[in-house]
Amino acid sequence: MPTEKLTFAGHSGDTLAARLDLPDGPPKATALFAHCFTCSKDIPAARRISARLAALGIAVLRFDFTGLGHSKGEFENTNFTSNVADLRLAAQALADRGLAPQLIIGHSLGGAAVLKAAPEIPSIKAVVTIGAPFDPEHVTNNFRDQLPEIIEKGIAEVKLAGRPFRISSDFLEDVSKGQLTPAISGLKAALLVLHSPVDQTVGIENASEIFLAAKHPKSFVTLDKADHLVSDHADADYAADVISAWATRYLDLSMTDDTSAPPDGVVRVSEVSADGFLQTVQSGPHSFLADEPPGVGGTDRGPTPYDLLSAALGACTAMTIRMYARHKGLPLDGVSVDIRHDKTHLKDAEEDCIKNGDARADRFTRQITVKGDLDEAQRQKLLEIADKCPVHRTLERSSAIETKLSD
Repeated sequence: MPTEKLTFAGHSGDTLAARLDLPDGPPKATALFAHCFTCSKDIPAARRISARLAALGIAVLRFDFTGLGHSKGEFENTNFTSNVADLRLAAQALADRGLAPQLIIGHSLGGAAVLKAAPEIPSIKAVVTIGAPFDPEHVTNNFRDQLPEIIEKGIAEVKLAGRPFRISSDFLEDVSKGQLTPAISGLKAALLVLHSPVDQTVGIENASEIFLAAKHPKSFVTLDKADHLVSDHADADYAADVISAWATRYLDLSMTDDTSAPPDGVVRVSEVSADGFLQTVQSGPHSFLADEPPGVGGTDRGPTPYDLLSAALGACTAMTIRMYARHKGLPLDGVSVDIRHDKTHLKDAEEDCIKNGDARADRFTRQITVKGDLDEAQRQKLLEIADKCPVHRTLERSSAIETKLSD
């Protein structure tokens, strides 16, 4: 899906670099993503969550705070207050494009920043924090051994994640005043708190304090075994799925004139990210995932393409049987279909070769269970009707597939 590079002026006038991850069609909603302390817009968690939301129709702007990533300015001259100001300006940049954000998401210190900024952005309807501290001063735990030097000299170099950063005493003073309780209790938006109980950087107690300080509507979802950076792709995908499902209650994602959805009769498959094989499958208003198992490089977040093909056969079979039973008034209480797909060798397909003049390498084994007070003749008739399923007929005969590139 398309990603657009853009820039806007930050709190100090320096140019900030951003990426706008867009759906394939017009966005149903817009989200603003704030990255973690000393991170960037391009960390895996930000990329994966943004890509997944974009696949579901939500445009996401992620940007580098002043002095970080590809943004201009000096990091040593920034603080928590300046991060909040950058967020407000990012929201304004989106509004200027007709994409005022309704959803704001913050990771770690970025989560604290979105809690502070959200009440000052009128368009925000929903707020999400991921591994966020309740007290912004919590971030100083990352360089507690250098605190005396920073206070004494006014500025000092610290190492965070193996990289050097200059932290000023002004930064320390600012985060010490960054009380979030008034902002959280004054939120006029729904709140979702995501946090891992094994987070070693920002403890789970922070999530409890944020949740208790907020008024309803509010929700808390655990990220189980995720690390603080949500670096595992499965954890990031899960977070994105939770956010998108939760947000539908608070954002109008229906778009009755939804041109981002595929046209009638078209199933659209979009890659979630370049990592692995995860795909979003859209059919009208419906959306689900397709994937491959880990053994072949996938993440097992959805059925495989052949699983989906088997599902099509099974669903069509059950529907066809139900349609016939309803039409004939048969006492059919329930039907289920088990499908097994195998690749058969040519020698195993000898009977098919004789019957059809070809050697088919795919075999679908279909086991049908029907429930109800049916006599043997009725059961056999339902078995016969199963072979009239349209997908069955499509699979039995050759199909023409025409492929072309979009302009």
